[in-house]
Amino acid sequence: MDTAIERRTVKDRRSHDATPRLARDVLTRLRDAPGRLLHPLRRRHALDALRRRPAPAAVLVVCHGNICRSPFAAALLAAELAPGGARVQSAGFFAPNRPCPPEAVTVAARRGVDLSAHRSTLLTAQLAHSADLIVVMDPAQGRLIHDRFGRLYRDIVALGDLDPMSISTPVIRDPVDQDVEVYEESYARIERCVAELVQVLTSRP
Repeated sequence: MDTAIERRTVKDRRSHDATPRLARDVLTRLRDAPGRLLHPLRRRHALDALRRRPAPAAVLVVCHGNICRSPFAAALLAAELAPGGARVQSAGFFAPNRPCPPEAVTVAARRGVDLSAHRSTLLTAQLAHSADLIVVMDPAQGRLIHDRFGRLYRDIVALGDLDPMSISTPVIRDPVDQDVEVYEESYARIERCVAELVQVLTSRP
C-alpha cells in the first residue's frame, strides 16, 4: 500500500514538474513564430541585395567584442575569398588586443579554424570606410555602424539573415561567458550563413 502511494506521489510530482516546462515550450514557440515567418522574407531580401552589388574587394566582419563570432566568420570567409584577391578583416566595438576565450579557440579548432593567435581589433572610421561590404552578427550593430560612421545600409548585411534553416531571429547568439554548447551552436550557424554568403559572392557570371 505504501509503495503504491509512493509511486503515485512520484508520478504526480513528475507531472507537476513537467507542466511549467510544457508551458514554457508553448510560450517559446508562440514568441518565436513571428520571427520564423519573417525569416524567409529577410533571407530573400538579403540575398537579392547581395546579388545586385559588385563583388567586394574588401569585407569587414563585425561583432560586439571581436573575440568570438567575427574572427571565426572572418577566418571562414578569408579561406574562400582571399584566393580570389578579396581582403577580409574583423573588428569590434571596444577593448582591442584581447585574445579569444579558450572555448572559442577549442570549438573553432574542431571546425578547422585556428584562432589561437587572434587579438581583437577596434572598429574605427578608417576600417568602416575601407570595406566594400560589412557583415554584422546583429542588425543592431549594423544600425550603430550606420549612425556612427555613416555607412549606407545597402553596404551592411546581417549574417544571420542568410541562414538556410528556419530560425526565429537574425541575431547570431554571442557565446562569450557561455557553455561550450553555445559556442558550438553559434559557430554551426555562422558556418551555414558564411557558406550562403560565399556562394552568392562567388557565383557571379
